[in-house]
Amino acid sequence: MKRFGEQKAYLVCMVIMSVFISILSGCSGGGGGVWNEPVSSVTVTSTVPVNAAASVAINSKITATFSGVMDPATIISPATSFTLKEFVSGSPVAGVVNYTGLTADFKPAGNLKPTTQYTATITTGAKDQQGKALAADYTWTFTTGLTADSTAPTLLTTGAADGDTGLPINRNSTATFSEPMDPATLISPAINFTLKEFVSGTNVAGVVTYIGTTATFNPNSDLKPNTKYTSTITTGATDLAGNALVSGARANPWSWTTGTTTDIIAPTVTNTNPVNIASNVPVNQQINATFSEEMTQTTIVTANFTVKETVSGNPVTGTVAYTVLGNIATFSPLANLQPDTDYTVTVTNGAKDLAGNALLVPAVGGLPKPNPWTFRTAVAVVPPATLAINLGRAASFGIASRAGLTSTGVTVVNGDIALSPNATCSDATGGPGSSSQTCLSKIYTSSTGMTVNGSIYWAGDPFDSGVTASAVTTDLTAAWNEGMSKVNTQPAIAAGEIGGKTFIPGVYENANLTLSAGGVATLDAQNDPNAIFIFKTTLGGDFVDSGTLLLPSRIVLLNGAQARNVWFVVGRDATIGSGTTWNGNILANRTVTVLNGSTVNGRVLGGAGGAGAITLTGAASPSVTRITVP
Repeated sequence: MKRFGEQKAYLVCMVIMSVFISILSGCSGGGGGVWNEPVSSVTVTSTVPVNAAASVAINSKITATFSGVMDPATIISPATSFTLKEFVSGSPVAGVVNYTGLTADFKPAGNLKPTTQYTATITTGAKDQQGKALAADYTWTFTTGLTADSTAPTLLTTGAADGDTGLPINRNSTATFSEPMDPATLISPAINFTLKEFVSGTNVAGVVTYIGTTATFNPNSDLKPNTKYTSTITTGATDLAGNALVSGARANPWSWTTGTTTDIIAPTVTNTNPVNIASNVPVNQQINATFSEEMTQTTIVTANFTVKETVSGNPVTGTVAYTVLGNIATFSPLANLQPDTDYTVTVTNGAKDLAGNALLVPAVGGLPKPNPWTFRTAVAVVPPATLAINLGRAASFGIASRAGLTSTGVTVVNGDIALSPNATCSDATGGPGSSSQTCLSKIYTSSTGMTVNGSIYWAGDPFDSGVTASAVTTDLTAAWNEGMSKVNTQPAIAAGEIGGKTFIPGVYENANLTLSAGGVATLDAQNDPNAIFIFKTTLGGDFVDSGTLLLPSRIVLLNGAQARNVWFVVGRDATIGSGTTWNGNILANRTVTVLNGSTVNGRVLGGAGGAGAITLTGAASPSVTRITVP
């Protein structure tokens, strides 16, 4: 038996250990006895460039905007919480990190490399103002184009138009730009976005916030009734490449007059995509919510726009973008949704209008639209044999271009068309009396010009705000980069001439490639229907087919070869001559021209580097030019 002193010491030790274990258990979040650091509810809500963006300017800053205020010291110095690396080599990019408002920006020490894929990361070293770390690292990728951004930004729209009257006295003033701006040039100090009384010139005290492409001036108190005010954005405001704001179609400064009342009407969700209880929704679906009025940009963030698996409650990681034109918020998942799964979408009452009125949640009686709402994704299907190059969302498109499309004569496209960011579509012979007309119409046909047996999507189109067109052209650039990086498996082609030769499956590369008039290139799959043929030029190289109507060229498929498995990846421009019988897909960095009477069994995808359009020329029958998705 222990003596009393020993027993007392033993009991004290046991009590201390018991208390210590209880503390650990309480802090473990699950009784495992392991300390868990508190996790922040703040998330990355948007990035510039967006994930998988292509043709990014080589002189642009990279930004990440958060759903709440962060501790700048955990992001800026040392700059280990916001990093940028080359995707392939992993080489870090030197640069400086800043933090303004809700946005951190990474400014590279010099221009980025052209046509190079990069990875940006916000690590868990980033903490909010309570010292809580992000739940997980946030990583996104993008690919640069060939050029620097030298285009000056302009005002695209303002919350109040110049000359508006009767505005609520508790309403914010907003300005939306033609491209993402540098938040530091708008927010702190707030001298580049001002609000003044028109007559006296007295400055209105307030706070400027910036997110997406919209800056908001929030007065410290209600404005005076029946008073004229002037909003001004100065040339001190610059885009992410340092280009100063210039005059555009929107008045700047712009003046407007208040009424006598405050706005107390709560905004509502008026439309959703997918609609409530939708089924068979694609796993790569973006989720949209349309509001009854303009919303405060800083409240349309991932904290207030959530997508979760209905049964498990697991949140979907993604970004939120708000489009002032149409009052549409778009949630873009960072990865595909799970197939055959129910999801619940909620826009919370943290979302507010320009007067600070909270969104009406839940929507009483489901009017005008249910919020929250649910949908179910499509059942997983076994995809067809994988293409040699992943086209992503461009797979069903006969034509995709980042720099527009021109058709002359009689042409036919059997497949969809995507045009973004340059939404130019010109049918030179499609109008009455063979006059030129635009072909920016989802369904388009002309007996004297171009006929599209599919749909046309373009930047800013009225039916999905250009979302499809942007996604398709982004994927075509990624596909071009993938094609250019393919490792050669076959010897160089003599003089780059493919006519008069027979090719077995493999990857071929030459500085330039040609197909002479009357030439025949034979592709022998050797009885393998999945055989892959890739012909590519070096960066800056061209592919020129010189076929004519009198001496047409041909690409012949033999022993099971299929057009869908044939690829021509061109470092600069591609030309298909007149009357050519062409089998294979074209991925061009710049322009693609298809001349009279050619039949293309393949996709024509151009402008991967951002410059150069697609041109189709045709004549009267039998010289109709046709493009068909294989």
